[in-house]
Amino acid sequence: MTAISRKTVVIVGALSSVARAVADQFARQGFSILLAGRDVEELRRIAKDLTIRHEVPCHVRFFDALDNAGHSSFLDQCSESFGNLPGGIVYCAGYMADQQLAQMDTAAMRRTMEVNLLGAISILEKFAAAFEKHGSGFIAAISSVAGERGRKSNYIYGAAKAGLTAYLSGLRNRLYTANVQVTTILPGFIDTAMTFGLPLPGPLVASPEGAGKVIVKAILRGANTIYVPFFWRWIMLIIRNIPEWQFKKMSI
Repeated sequence: MTAISRKTVVIVGALSSVARAVADQFARQGFSILLAGRDVEELRRIAKDLTIRHEVPCHVRFFDALDNAGHSSFLDQCSESFGNLPGGIVYCAGYMADQQLAQMDTAAMRRTMEVNLLGAISILEKFAAAFEKHGSGFIAAISSVAGERGRKSNYIYGAAKAGLTAYLSGLRNRLYTANVQVTTILPGFIDTAMTFGLPLPGPLVASPEGAGKVIVKAILRGANTIYVPFFWRWIMLIIRNIPEWQFKKMSI
């Protein structure tokens, strides 16, 4: 790994609808793509489609957020696919257990923490060290507005995302002098498999395709933190500023 391939990006958790939209937008910009996730056969199908439609190289690698031991070799595998160190990574892996289940089932609670927070830290630290050494690269990860204030309906998931947001803030501070960009992505409601069946307010829900466009545009312009859709910045500003004595009585 003696150089960085600048127009290359690794998408982790690439089977989600948002991750696929992100990959599509990067491919439209001429990036070579590496899709990583657990279902390699489905990833190969997606990769073939991207290559045909956008005429860019698209690679596939197995990745499991829960397999910390396997993370040690993942960066080398990505570099082998590209021929050089990747130019960036976008962490899209996520898991949201039902709140009631997570309260009662330790396995569901641990999985929520491990996929959304610990797995992200494990793999992003390896990319961060390599990018820091080379003085270039970008890191982005999908956190959530759920991490901005704990609510009874999803506070275990929210706790994991709050941890991820804090981690990315510290990582951004660390890597600033190394010329490595870190972007925190804070989605509100997006129409995905994760939110399927939830009673979501239609006007506040974004499509995966729309989210993908906003996310890639923000990464390429070097944004620090973005809300998707943008109006969640103002919604969360209001929610964060509700006094705790009042907030604890609310059902939101």
